[in-house]
Amino acid sequence: MIRSMTAFARQEAGGDWGALVCELRSVNHRYLELSLRLPEELRGLESGLRERAAQGLRRGKVEINLRYRPGDGAAGELALDSGLLERLGATLQAVAAGLPDPAPVSPLEVLRWPGVVQDRQPDLAPVQAAAVELFERALAELVETRAREGAQIRELLSTRLDAMQPLLASARERLPQIRERLRDKLRARVEELVASPDPERLEQELVYLFQKLDVDEELDRLDGHLDEVRRVLERDEPVGRRLDFLMQELNREANTLGSKSADSETTNVSVELKVLIEQMREQVQNVE
Repeated sequence: MIRSMTAFARQEAGGDWGALVCELRSVNHRYLELSLRLPEELRGLESGLRERAAQGLRRGKVEINLRYRPGDGAAGELALDSGLLERLGATLQAVAAGLPDPAPVSPLEVLRWPGVVQDRQPDLAPVQAAAVELFERALAELVETRAREGAQIRELLSTRLDAMQPLLASARERLPQIRERLRDKLRARVEELVASPDPERLEQELVYLFQKLDVDEELDRLDGHLDEVRRVLERDEPVGRRLDFLMQELNREANTLGSKSADSETTNVSVELKVLIEQMREQVQNVE
């Protein structure tokens, strides 16, 4: 099974603690590159989320955006240190008793005294647990989407492979005709120049010419590469790099086939092959 590297996933969750939204976007990339945007309340989850993402994904540039909106009951509560407040009150009374005309003390001034007001932080454990579960759901959706798009890419690649096979067969079928035509052309040319050509020398020249223009090896390698692509498409693992290498090899053999071509039809076969290979290469760039 092959998987695409381009996909999008979005999941939402809510509770007494508030609301969460998790969005994952991935595009093609040579390696796995993770970019996380987390609210301050969930910053401690970053390492764990990275590990979970790396377990489900092998390649691609992935943006992970987790947004959190606290609920009404999730905000921190203000509390007073009653013991400190009593001690402050007693101290203020003692100070006021020793002054002839003390000014009244504002309650706001007392609240500003360090330690009188205590900000009790909300319990983040429920929202953190919900965030991890939400991320795992979004990651599963992303993996499923990549697999679904990968199946479409596999179908496109298989179609191109099927189109290339008869092209190679037609080029192979023409080899005997091409060799015979080259033989006749060379014999006629030599006879124009030499009244009584040496048959042995003529045969040596033909052997040299056939070796120079022979495309049997290129056709065999092209057939072998096509078979290997089909085998790779059946693997249940990331195969993008392997397929990219095979596209390079296919293109090189198709170029050589065109450069050694001895007739227009074989040249056309080379051109058609390169068009199909380029279409496959564009699809392979997006395979994990």
